[in-house]
Amino acid sequence: MGLDPDLAAFLELVEVGASNGAPPLHELSPVKAREQYDMSTLVLDGAGMEVASVNAISIPCQDGSKITARLYTPMLSEPLEAVSFPVLLYFHGGGYCVGSLDSHDSLCRALAALTPCCIVSVGYRLAPEYPFPTAVHDAQDAYQWLLSNGSAYCIDTQRIAVGGDSAGGTLATGLTITARNEGWPQPVLQALLYPCTSAWQDTDSHRRLAKGYLLEAPTLQWMFNNYLRGEKDRKDWRFAPLEASDLTGLAPAFIALAEYDPLLDEGMAYADKLKAAGVPTQLKIYEGMTHDFARLGNIVSEASKVREDIARGLASAFHNGSY
Repeated sequence: MGLDPDLAAFLELVEVGASNGAPPLHELSPVKAREQYDMSTLVLDGAGMEVASVNAISIPCQDGSKITARLYTPMLSEPLEAVSFPVLLYFHGGGYCVGSLDSHDSLCRALAALTPCCIVSVGYRLAPEYPFPTAVHDAQDAYQWLLSNGSAYCIDTQRIAVGGDSAGGTLATGLTITARNEGWPQPVLQALLYPCTSAWQDTDSHRRLAKGYLLEAPTLQWMFNNYLRGEKDRKDWRFAPLEASDLTGLAPAFIALAEYDPLLDEGMAYADKLKAAGVPTQLKIYEGMTHDFARLGNIVSEASKVREDIARGLASAFHNGSY
């Protein structure tokens, strides 16, 4: 199908803004880009669904630093002390340079309410101040913290899923590889929204959709150039999971892709590689959508649909052992 009409109208407004001198993210400083990205969320997405509570958590990191996470607890039908919730460890998108706990608040609220489950949304450190592999290490530390401390927050540490969108999806699937390699418990599901999986952005979808579809080629390379220390890092599977030699033994995957996303082809390739490795994988391509559509709740109805689909997959994995 063609581009969703509401999304097409929104992209026309973006283009008008650009023609009137509004700079794209890659022409801003990282600090200004983050401010603009977070401010845009107020226009693009709704306030989010009601949950029982939202609390800040401090997670210690292996280098002695601390990062902030946000714990979402769903509405309760019985006393908290009688409940042990499954949990989704979530990593926001933003190309490792932008994005925050605030920019993905509505998405996390929806997943907590719809599944229902707890969500631990991780405020991993961003580039260029903290280049690769800092975000990877922060993700690993958050997972280890959750395994060790989740029960103190009424979380069932036997039912942990990992997920994320875009670069956050890369961090999530990378965790499943690390967990297998290190002998850590494997998550029950990896929920990946249009993850970055390739060392090079040279597929047909990258060429066809390089401009005019929300995520543009110069912005993507600006993000990666800020994050990576050099070209050698591109071949590291922690940045490009398609470079991993072995994907066997990983958690089942739900992968949501967008038809008009430059990352479409590499997402499909990663789904194929997971399937070839024997990983149960459900791939769904949302027609007429662009990158980041799950955060466009005020623009397209498919934002609600993908949230419902992810919640359904999480609920099945948490309660039935499959999705």
